[in-house]
Amino acid sequence: MRHFSDAYAALRRKNKGQYALLAGCSFFSVLLITAYVCMMRSSTILSVLPEGGDSRKQVMMVFVLAVIGCAVFTAYAAGLFFRQKSRETGVFLALGATRRQLQAEMGKELAVISLGSCAAGAVLGGPLAWVVWQLFRLFLVDSQEMALTFDPQSYLLSLAFAAYVVVMLFFLGGRSIRRTNIIDIVQESHKSEPIREVKRWYGPVGIVLVIVGALAGYLMPTFFVTVLHWCPPEGLTAVFYLPALIGMYMILLHTVVNGWRKRHRYRDIIATSMMKFQGRQTVRNMLVMTLLIAGAYFASFYAPMLNTSSAYSFSARPVDFEYHWRNDQNWPQREEVESLAAEHDVDITSWTQADAAILAGDGYVQVEQDNGALGTTYTDEYREIASGDTFFSESAWNALTGQNIDLAPGTCANVLDDDGGSDYISGGDVTLVTNMVTGARLSVTPAEPLCFTMLLGSYVLDDGDYAAITAGLTDLWQETWVFFNVADVEASYPFADALFNEIVDRSGPEIEVFDAWDPVIREQEIAEKGSYDYDSEEYLAAHQLSVIDYDDRDSSEFRNYWLYMPQFRVLDQNDFVTTMAVFLVLFIFIALICFAAVIVIAFTRCMTIALTNARVYDDLRHLGAPDRYLFRSVKGQVSKVFLVPAIVGTAVIAAFYLMIMYFNDNRFTPGEFAGMAACAAVIAVLSAVLYGVYRITRRSVCRTLGIRRR
Repeated sequence: MRHFSDAYAALRRKNKGQYALLAGCSFFSVLLITAYVCMMRSSTILSVLPEGGDSRKQVMMVFVLAVIGCAVFTAYAAGLFFRQKSRETGVFLALGATRRQLQAEMGKELAVISLGSCAAGAVLGGPLAWVVWQLFRLFLVDSQEMALTFDPQSYLLSLAFAAYVVVMLFFLGGRSIRRTNIIDIVQESHKSEPIREVKRWYGPVGIVLVIVGALAGYLMPTFFVTVLHWCPPEGLTAVFYLPALIGMYMILLHTVVNGWRKRHRYRDIIATSMMKFQGRQTVRNMLVMTLLIAGAYFASFYAPMLNTSSAYSFSARPVDFEYHWRNDQNWPQREEVESLAAEHDVDITSWTQADAAILAGDGYVQVEQDNGALGTTYTDEYREIASGDTFFSESAWNALTGQNIDLAPGTCANVLDDDGGSDYISGGDVTLVTNMVTGARLSVTPAEPLCFTMLLGSYVLDDGDYAAITAGLTDLWQETWVFFNVADVEASYPFADALFNEIVDRSGPEIEVFDAWDPVIREQEIAEKGSYDYDSEEYLAAHQLSVIDYDDRDSSEFRNYWLYMPQFRVLDQNDFVTTMAVFLVLFIFIALICFAAVIVIAFTRCMTIALTNARVYDDLRHLGAPDRYLFRSVKGQVSKVFLVPAIVGTAVIAAFYLMIMYFNDNRFTPGEFAGMAACAAVIAVLSAVLYGVYRITRRSVCRTLGIRRR
């Protein structure tokens, strides 16, 4: 070796494992973030995730968790690399090498490692997302909406994360050389990061903080909106989740330092002490893993919960087929439907047809005021004509539902779901009903709500009141509702599909509207300003609202949001997965990304046990410790790294998910119980996968340390 760079290169070859670990961690982090960003910002995804909707917020929330996790993980890997490298750096300085020489050599290394690994991760992230998406299309579900297209601008976020990795590596590398005390540099790799004394109340207080933070974070937005009449700026309410984050950190600290069992506190004192002396790194990694596991489960619950609850609601419908039309439309009548059914060998066993009317109801409307950076405030103003709703006579209601109600004259009942819930979807009580054609008005008293999910959100009037208030309505304000059953619903899919297409083909452009389109509000806005915003496709597209197109009748947007979408049990059951394909596959992809990050972080952290504690285990072996004892020590450390975040993350997200479902309408529905059972099955399967990875990791650590299990 004739040059300093030759000696530096020789040491690099000897410690190539450390370089490979750093490069691999940087590559993996950028790869995952790039794949996530490419998927999240894809026009395929954005077209089905409404702006400001819950689904898009959930995707962004898990993305933030993934970024934090990968950032902390990469910083941890870099810190480990420079700690291991500090000894040779100190030796070079002691032998007379200048810091400038070391910075030059390290700069070359870091440039190759950081730029190479980040570039490879960024380049391969998009193809990875595309390949995984195509595999989902091939083996899970495919639809016309699942043609994946990427937005080149999504790479800006990927480049920003890659820039963070590069800057962080150079910063930590420069800091490791700039230290003035050579002895400190040499001994850096032997320094521990012990945690200060942790009181035993940390665990219980941490649990309380998690509960308080979860409740505050979830309920405060509702408090702001309903009590303060204030819609705060996006992201502000996330601050209220901080107590939960602090609580999880305290729980992990208590678990690592004190444990939860007072008995046998000194049984594995050596393994416990090793965890304590690397406590800061361990707890930081465990916290990141806990958050990622929580985010992964949150995403993985989406598909089984949606699928199970929807399947339950479809099967619980008392009627096989329902469709309704505005009376100015030329939709299929009974004779045509029976003829179409005969062509498909379908036997119609019952047919019920009833009239309904679109009338205006009174109520409160929200008048918003934009306050810029402070968000939006609103006031509730009473309007005698607030919105339009569907009204039935009690005779029509009894014919359609099979119930036998008798409303008193001058009363009006609103309709909830079968379990008496979903009042947030229902229009609420009305006290004044208006005929928009004649101007006639009817004062009513709210009656006890009725229950029938298929007619949720409608109203029922006494027969005499209905006849009086609907007199003079034109076809534009009248509807016909049809309920019918068939002998073998499972075999009626071809008929249902043909009838659905016939209905869409015979629908006019005047009802090519989404479900928030309101003819009453339309009349008012046209009278006030000459146009109705929801009539304009440009307005709908600009505000991320659903644009209904008959040519896209198989899309999720059309099936979910068309105002006159029929309810055909067999069609909804068979086409559900295809209709919701993008949503389902997106959240499965997110869960896969998060679980992959958890596995890599846990494996890397556990393998560092072999690197940092190799001498300790060697000393224990020379002191006579048998392999059985050494194996138990390794098992204790590896199990904490894997199992504690898994248990905490799973428990926290399961409790949080239960809380969300309960506070939706202050109850658990049968469909939600079925969904929770499916989510429990998902937890069992994924926990088994994590346990399998834990055993593989434990075996790898033992092999590295030369420990044989006997």
